Amino acid sequence: MSDIPVGISTCLLGEEVRHDGGHKHSRFCTQVLARHFDFRPVCPEMAAGLGVPRPAIHLREYPDGIRLIESKGSTDHTRAMQAVIEKIMPTLMDLRGYILMAKSPSCGMERIKIHNPDGQVIRRDGQGLFAEALMRTYPLMPVEEEGRLNDDQLRENFIERVFAYDDWMQNVAGAQLTPQALIEFHTRHKFQLLAHSEKIYRRLGPMLGDLKSEPLESIADKYIHLFMDAMSQKVSRGSHMNAMQHLMGYLRDSMGDEDRKVLLEQMEAYRRGEVPLVVPMTLLRMAQRREPVDYLHVQKYLTPYPDELGLRNNV
Repeated sequence: MSDIPVGISTCLLGEEVRHDGGHKHSRFCTQVLARHFDFRPVCPEMAAGLGVPRPAIHLREYPDGIRLIESKGSTDHTRAMQAVIEKIMPTLMDLRGYILMAKSPSCGMERIKIHNPDGQVIRRDGQGLFAEALMRTYPLMPVEEEGRLNDDQLRENFIERVFAYDDWMQNVAGAQLTPQALIEFHTRHKFQLLAHSEKIYRRLGPMLGDLKSEPLESIADKYIHLFMDAMSQKVSRGSHMNAMQHLMGYLRDSMGDEDRKVLLEQMEAYRRGEVPLVVPMTLLRMAQRREPVDYLHVQKYLTPYPDELGLRNNV
């Protein structure tokens, strides 16, 4: 699990490529995530030939659309940026996720300032040109801004999605698509789906019940779009409780009364916000390890990513 390809804004790796000659080094990316992700850095502004240092640029709205203009002047870099986007975008199809630099007119994912032709801010709901093209071209790919990864829930959600998407790309889309591969993927992620969105979980099961109703490629395409939509939804404590209770049902016969009592106590403590998710999940994993249940052995919900990331310690 050390070579999952993930795109990243070059400045986040500590490279001095920003307009002022600086960087935005993210130690979480370089010291933690780099142990599991094979980062592929891209700086679209450098690729567009803007150089370092360079004049600051921003987005201006004209009657014919959004353009990338130097903030102190009228030099237009839109065509150069579009050329870079057209060149680079096809090379990113193997990525499992992307971490972008916030507030950038090229890489910002959301809330980017939009200026009028005179350079005055008129709204703050834009997207960087590169970021917008990335998310439009690869709607399934998990994308997040580095700053938002400081939020425990957003960080855990993004990394969980990257590992799930990697599973899909390797074992379903990356191989010859078969009914078995699709069903096995769904089986591995059932409890994750249940936790993220019970509504979508209940739609996907019947979808796979008749794989001859339409071409398999069509079913798989509908499935993964719904799956990634579900995975992008935050999981509430109540939803985790629901998933853990379902999982516990498979272990009920193999657990002693005292073990079951302790587990239920810790699940309730989690529901009340007194302990993090890692506490009841560790007890469930211990119970599964003592008396293995084959169905639970493959469940990604128990271990959706490497334990050393410690993500469930804070949610």
